[in-house]
Amino acid sequence: MRGKVKIQEIADFAGVSKFAVSRALSGKSGVSERTREMIMKAAGQLGYFKNNEQPARFSGELREHEEGKRSGTIVVLFPNVRYQNRDSVYWGPVFDGVNTRLSQRGLDIITLTEPSGEHVFSLLKPEAIQGVITIGTVSTQILLDIKRMNIPVVMIDHSDPALHCDTIFADNFSCMQELMTKLISKGYRKFQYVGSIKDAPSYFERWIAFRTTLENYGIELNQDPQLIGPDAYDMYLLFSKIKLGELPEVFVCAHDVNARYLIDELKKLDIEVPAQCAVTGFDNTCDNFPILGTVNVNKELLGMRAVDQMLWRILNPSSAFEKKLIYGDVIIRDQHGYALPEETEESVI
Repeated sequence: MRGKVKIQEIADFAGVSKFAVSRALSGKSGVSERTREMIMKAAGQLGYFKNNEQPARFSGELREHEEGKRSGTIVVLFPNVRYQNRDSVYWGPVFDGVNTRLSQRGLDIITLTEPSGEHVFSLLKPEAIQGVITIGTVSTQILLDIKRMNIPVVMIDHSDPALHCDTIFADNFSCMQELMTKLISKGYRKFQYVGSIKDAPSYFERWIAFRTTLENYGIELNQDPQLIGPDAYDMYLLFSKIKLGELPEVFVCAHDVNARYLIDELKKLDIEVPAQCAVTGFDNTCDNFPILGTVNVNKELLGMRAVDQMLWRILNPSSAFEKKLIYGDVIIRDQHGYALPEETEESVI
């Protein structure tokens, strides 16, 4: 059995000094928040936070929660991230699903926004809380604070190696694969993916599905790395730095909001959508824009299934953690399609 992960291993893996790792892991000042988060994630990937964990013993029996009312309190945690809040066209319905299901089950709810201060969960009494449901991207440090409470956790649309728990996701890979297959079947061959692929696990899964589908159909990947880099979340900043060469036939965006901003920035460059190229998204949150394709994710269902999983986990604390995938409906709006030259309209499917 391998021994404890060493500070030097984490430093080498993260590309920082031992001093920075030591300060970050001990919660002391001296490193920026961005570096601290990077170190925490690196430590989690190497298994640093697992060293003191004892494997749970599974009895071989599974219990199912009964329909009807229960009692207790569930904490619902939102990240301290712009646009990821209850007013969001995406995250708002997810929260509504959580809230509705908790009400149906007779459970109380405490809603928190990820705090900027440390150890906020030390103010909460673990014995008074049945579990925590997180919505969106929550920092590793906060997740470690939750971990110390030793209560069930279910994450919606996020995962972190520092805290293994049940997760609920849209089926990002399968849905993006289906979207890309439909685009290819219509004769499109030139694509660019747009979106910061490291911002969230969902965006990375969509990128992998994009690449995989092109490879499956023998279509060359000519991806501009800047369009998937850290600047890709800010379209204005991105287009101020790069010069677009030959336009793709389709810009495949990580999500609809990304697609909306891309269309606006292309218009400033006198590039009309869909006259000169098409744009697709994901999540179906901007149907008043000329977005050729998207995936309608049942956002309320994500929230409701998270509550169901929490109730099941409370009854089965020793069972292996689960990742549940909710399939979405792929939508193609042909009226927003880019008109291909006749000689290119041939299918490889």
